[in-house]
Amino acid sequence: MASIKKIARRSFLIGSAAIVGGVAFGAYKYTRPLVNPIEAGPNEAALNPFVFIDQDGVTIITPRAEMGQGVHTTLAALVAEELDIAWEDVRVLHGPPAAAYYNSALMKAGLPVPDYSKGAFMEALSSALGEANKLLGIQLTGGSTSMMDGYERLRQAGASARETLKLAAADALQVSASSLRTVNGRIIAPDGNSVSYSDMASLAAEIDPPQVDLRPKSEWKYLGKAMPRVDMVGKSTGTAEFGVDVRLEGLKFATVRMNPRLGASMHSIDTSAAENMAGVEKIIKLDGGFAVVASNTWLAFQAADAVEVNWERASYPAAQKNIWWEIEQSFESKANSVLRDDGKPDRAIEGATEIEAEYRMPFLAHATMEPMNATALYSGDTLEVWCGHQGPTVARDACAAAVGLEPEQVTINTTYLGGGFGRRIESDYAVYAAQIAKEMPGVPVQVTWSREEDMSHDYYRPAAIGRYKGAVKDGKAVLLDAKVAGPSVAFDALTRMMGVGGGGPDKVHVEGAFDQPYQIPNYRVAGHLTDLSVPLGFWRSVGNSVNAFMHDSFLDELAHAAGADPLAFRLELMGDEHAPSRGVLEAVRDMSGWTGKKEAGIGRGVAFAHSFGTPVAQVIEVLDEDGSIRINRAWIAADLGTALDPGNLEAQLYGGMIYGLSAACFGEITFEDGSVEQQNFPDYDALRIHNAPITEVKVLESGHHLGGAGEPGTPPSMSALSNAIFDLTGTRARTLPLMHDFDLIT
Repeated sequence: MASIKKIARRSFLIGSAAIVGGVAFGAYKYTRPLVNPIEAGPNEAALNPFVFIDQDGVTIITPRAEMGQGVHTTLAALVAEELDIAWEDVRVLHGPPAAAYYNSALMKAGLPVPDYSKGAFMEALSSALGEANKLLGIQLTGGSTSMMDGYERLRQAGASARETLKLAAADALQVSASSLRTVNGRIIAPDGNSVSYSDMASLAAEIDPPQVDLRPKSEWKYLGKAMPRVDMVGKSTGTAEFGVDVRLEGLKFATVRMNPRLGASMHSIDTSAAENMAGVEKIIKLDGGFAVVASNTWLAFQAADAVEVNWERASYPAAQKNIWWEIEQSFESKANSVLRDDGKPDRAIEGATEIEAEYRMPFLAHATMEPMNATALYSGDTLEVWCGHQGPTVARDACAAAVGLEPEQVTINTTYLGGGFGRRIESDYAVYAAQIAKEMPGVPVQVTWSREEDMSHDYYRPAAIGRYKGAVKDGKAVLLDAKVAGPSVAFDALTRMMGVGGGGPDKVHVEGAFDQPYQIPNYRVAGHLTDLSVPLGFWRSVGNSVNAFMHDSFLDELAHAAGADPLAFRLELMGDEHAPSRGVLEAVRDMSGWTGKKEAGIGRGVAFAHSFGTPVAQVIEVLDEDGSIRINRAWIAADLGTALDPGNLEAQLYGGMIYGLSAACFGEITFEDGSVEQQNFPDYDALRIHNAPITEVKVLESGHHLGGAGEPGTPPSMSALSNAIFDLTGTRARTLPLMHDFDLIT
């Protein structure tokens, strides 16, 4: 049986079956820059983390969090395309936390320059920055980077495995490797004899995998097509395992209650009433709150309600109006960044019409359908954790530190995620489970947050204010001068996760504004940071979700001030700045039948944003239904460069748009007496089937890049909707959510 390291052993379990007795192949055998998380025993081999072959067939390790975005399917297709295995025979596992699964694309976007306009030098510098993550070994799903990271690595893993198996078969069959072909997991000789990949595993383990050229796109049979999802059967039959589904022998159930004034502690606590409730096993004090362990989750919730606590006050302003005041004051401070400063924005432009606008964006929660949860088992010198997590190595290290163990003593089992959106990059819920389990050695404990705890103890998308000034002349924009103020999600989150945060220009704070492909002669974007201790986290599309609304809304205002068609106005501003961006605007124009003409009872709005390497344009149509506004239809055009799975990409772009529209209509987190006011979905609603638009999606392939898909659908959705509402009503929305100023069909 294979000897798999403590770091990896349990992560390879599916039910009661473990992957053992096989061989692993892939792209890095010949360089071995990082330790392979699988160690082979006698008569076994582990040449690479990505492809595992045992006597039952092939298992592909897809080390990115599957949270509904289809990442396991497309990563598996990258390998299977080169490995020549039948799709119905593909098996996938997330795999263990390991530096070998570092995300090479994660840090590529860190340079404070527009992604669309990188020259050869900047591209080389970005690639070097991405590879620097090898030193950190961060395994993370985020930033719409999974395909950028896996595109070459996993295809090479499949290709080198295939050729290694052919070399082994050539030796066994006494023929030349070049005479062999591979079909559906078998190696076929010229005389028709064949051997399976499983037959060749032991022999292949003795061969160094060769460097192999990848197949051209013209030969793809899986990539470029909509593939059946590998998680489809499990999710359709209820057999897929999410964090809340974990069941271990002797399992106890717990919940946590933390100070509703975020980050503060307790003055005093009275647990007597809860301790006298039948089925309550233990109440554990935590830093800033407490946990209740009981015989079932509902009882734990009820007992937590019975605990009386005198909470300390938060360090941030107690009322929402005072938080807004703090953000407003940031405009008086020196700008943290001026990442775009074209022309002479301070110079008066003779004959131009000037306009100004102020926009406000609220704090937002992630609102994942599956609330935060984790299961942990502590045994003194080991800790095992089961949870859905976007950063397994981050969670492992945080849990180890919390219970006084070394990272190699901690095992993280990554389940499916019932929604992530950036929330499950954080490790707080896993750390609480580890701390609670340490108080009950040898007893597995599942910690589930109530919906109210989840909603009111998030790491929020930051609030922001944008002050825009612009000018138009002769039907064109000649000035755009933007100032954006708010707390920094990047500095806050990176300080919390890695111990390093502030310093230098904060690109994330102004992304979606400074980095758009427009040719405005006088163009400046400045970022002002607010020192505020509200906990912040990465929310789907991060800074783009804030700035794309403000920036694109202001472009729409400039278009109307110029008396121009809003879509044609944007095309004019783009010029020849970036052909793929221009292409998606032209595509959405044609898809929607855009005329720019006003129709009674109908409003149409267009929006554009370039984010995560992908330009996206959207048109939203709204209707007046007896005085209420219905979001009726939507059109989305996006250029991914290369479409690896068009069906999945369409779903991602549609889902991203719906997430953004939900936030635009209903999403806000506000504070009163230091506590979050919104507690559950009645307070934080989302679009449902009955009020979601009929949507058409078009995926373009310019071939010049490989863009992200999970997040780019969100940024343009909010302004596309508000621009449509303006077209319908003549009232401009400059503050979200829209529900406060418009009668939306809910």
